[in-house]
Amino acid sequence: MKRRILGGTGMSVSEYALGAMMLGAMGNTDHDECIRMIHIALDAGINLIDTADVYSGGESEVIVGKALKGRRDGVVLATKFGLAMGEDPNRRGGSPRWIRRAVEDSLRRLDTDHIDLYQMHRPDPDTDIDDTLGALSDLVRAGKIRAIGGSFFAPEETVEAQWTAQRRGHHRLRTEQSPYSILTRGVESRVLPTAQRYGMGVLTFGPLNSGWLSGRSDPTAGHRNAGLGSKMFDLSKPGVQAKAEAVQKLTALAAEAGLPLAHLAIAFVRAHPAVSAVLIGPRRPEQLADLLAGADVKLSDDILDRIDAIVPPGADVNPDDFYINPTPPITDKRLRRR
Repeated sequence: MKRRILGGTGMSVSEYALGAMMLGAMGNTDHDECIRMIHIALDAGINLIDTADVYSGGESEVIVGKALKGRRDGVVLATKFGLAMGEDPNRRGGSPRWIRRAVEDSLRRLDTDHIDLYQMHRPDPDTDIDDTLGALSDLVRAGKIRAIGGSFFAPEETVEAQWTAQRRGHHRLRTEQSPYSILTRGVESRVLPTAQRYGMGVLTFGPLNSGWLSGRSDPTAGHRNAGLGSKMFDLSKPGVQAKAEAVQKLTALAAEAGLPLAHLAIAFVRAHPAVSAVLIGPRRPEQLADLLAGADVKLSDDILDRIDAIVPPGADVNPDDFYINPTPPITDKRLRRR
């Protein structure tokens, strides 16, 4: 497994990272099987594991903690805070009050004395970024975390955070975590260039776009085509129809290149120079094995050019995909004037 340096942290991380969102009640409830999957990933050369306090209400962190017993020193361990951990509005966001509580809870669940990368899961418009960075910097100085990062930060929010850190003497965001796939290339226009400008590492997730690029014969069938995510698979919507057409063309291209579509999709993300590591989030061991088999795939310039012809650089095939933050005030009632 090839390695890259994670931004300016000095930490060497594998190009594949194991995303733990599907470990626990949100995906695989068999703890023993989840632990085996983590060990398989580590044995294959993956050294970066990414989870979050909100994944299965903390269960994912507990599973990761169990799996890392005796192997913690060889792992770059990342987790996230900021999304709601219950009904109490003070158990979310980026306030110093919540950060100090959230990190202790994560350390306990992960059964470790430090977190290598502590990421803000979403920007918090209700908290001054100066206060958030100040609290996170205190944790770095206390040795409880090694580096800090953001997730779903819009370019202007990243710039504000970098500027604030410089002016106020705080530790700065060293990483950004964003969704990125052949079908969702919007981050190429501003998010990835902004991260590069500030020397930030980039962790990307969703390279298979919720199964659209997994190689399944019918991407609209499956466990994700339900509930809040169903709009991503509703073929009556023009954006979803466009994705289906693009996937047909990409499937043909992958076959011509002699590659499974999933391997083509992940290799595409890895090819971007801003990307430090691609998060893969399997639910089952067989899914993990299939993804690991494509770890050495490298796409030629010709294949990359042909992908560009199917999905232009900087374009999101379905405009209704939710990937860009923040939501405009006109559609987010929380941000309207009271």
